[in-house]
Parts: sequence; structure tokens; C-alpha cells
Amino acid sequence: MRRLQISHVTEYHFANYVTLQPHRLLLRPRENHTLRIESASLDIQPEHSVRWQRDALDNSVASVTFLVAANSLYIDSTVSVQRFDDTPLDFLVEDYAVLFPFEYARQELPDLAPFRQCVYLQDQAQVNAWLASLDCLGRPIETFVLLDRMNRDIASRFTYQAREAPGVQSPALPLASRTGSCRDFAALFIEACRSLGLASRFVSGYLDISATSGGNASTHAWAEVYLPGAGWKGFDPTSGELTDNRHIPVAVARHPEAVPPVAGSFLGPAGYRPVPQVRVRVSALDGV
Repeated sequence: MRRLQISHVTEYHFANYVTLQPHRLLLRPRENHTLRIESASLDIQPEHSVRWQRDALDNSVASVTFLVAANSLYIDSTVSVQRFDDTPLDFLVEDYAVLFPFEYARQELPDLAPFRQCVYLQDQAQVNAWLASLDCLGRPIETFVLLDRMNRDIASRFTYQAREAPGVQSPALPLASRTGSCRDFAALFIEACRSLGLASRFVSGYLDISATSGGNASTHAWAEVYLPGAGWKGFDPTSGELTDNRHIPVAVARHPEAVPPVAGSFLGPAGYRPVPQVRVRVSALDGV
């Protein structure tokens, strides 16, 4: 078990006073049998009201309504968690799903259907060509071996590049350049899974590594694939590994662009776009 503290600060500074429109915050980790929240605080300025809710995928959403005009926006989320999941390989897949291809159980198909629908239809030729290059199609192969091969190929043959621009690149771009951010790699992995008929979803959250304790970290993204008997299992194509207790999931989505940590708008002078200042720190508590 790991005890971790996540500090996520977002600041905007405007040239003049503006009217802040409602904002949607996805900053609270997803609690389950592998993750428990010990404490959480959310400091927001200017004056505002907050309404908490669960969305259709059970993500915890803070909907913020601002009550006054402002020339700055400050959002400070601090959360302490206990993270278990010490043995990511300790799972069993149902016998019928050990080898790919397989068919999901009939009773699960309605729930999994949205996560089997490809998002980047225009890139299917490039995605299928990449899958063919991995020599894992056209013959039975262990399902986990297939997913592990895809995961490791992205990590070993693509170059990670931090990208400040918002949004996610469609799979054709990292396939052509062999570069991308974590969210680009996750989107590629998910699209490849869906083209094979495997249910997969996008996960945004945080990653605990030595570099993140200095306060200059960023959010992280990876993929989850639904494996019968094991449930949703995380694959991190940036590292080529299964997710473990270093990964802190915050939100899941069918579409890779659906879960930014902070989303909102403002009414102000035309042509002015403030640049956010974001500081993320993930650090161990009590040396654990």
C-alpha cells in the first residue's frame, strides 16, 4: 500500500476583469477497492458556489458557478490517498477469453458496446497497418500477449514528447511521426483495441514517479481494457507497463478528449486568450 498526496494548482490571469462562465472540474480520484481517499480539499477563487455530482461513468465532477467578475482564477486541489493494487499481474481471465479472438458474454455486450466503437474512423487504415506490423493478427494469440505487445511497442518505438497544447492527436499523427504525449499514446492504444473488438476506455489521472515530487509534474493518461474475469485492466503505453499503485485514476471516458481536469470559458475582450499556469505535485506520505 502507498500513501500519496496530490497537489494540483491551476491559475489564470486576465488583462481585465472578465465574467467567468461555469467550470467543470475533474480532480477527485476515483475511489474503489484499490484506492481510498483519506482527505480532500478544494480552494477556488474568486467567490463561487460548487455542486458535486457523479456523471454517467461515475466520475466525481465539481460544477463551479462564479458569483463575481474577476481578473484571475485560482483552483487548488489537494488530495491524500491510499493506493493498493500492489500486484497488477495477479488476475485471471475467463477461459473463453484467454485466446484472441473471442466474443464477450452476451449479457455484457450492451454495457461494453460504447467502448468498442472506434472514434477516429478516418485513421483505421493506419491503425490496422500498425497492428499488422506487430505480427499478431490472422492467427490465435493469447489476449494478454497481444495487449502487452501493443503496449510495449508504443513505449519502445515511439518517442514521448510533452505537449502543452490542449486536445488529443488522432492516431495517424503519432503513427506517422513516432512521437506523442501520454494522451496521444493512450488514444492510439484504445483505437487499436476497438478496431480488434476489445472494449477499452481512456483514463486521466496522476502518476507517482520521482520527477513528480518536485512540483513540476503534469497529469497523466493511460488506457483500460475490459478482460472477462479480470474486469477493467490498465495499460500504460507511455511506459509499456500495466498500471499499478503509482497510477491514480481520476476520470474515465469513451472519448479521449472528454475528461480534461479543468474545463470552462469566460466572457471578456475579443482576441485575448490567457495561458494557464499549472503545477502538479505527487509525493509519498510518511516515506511510504
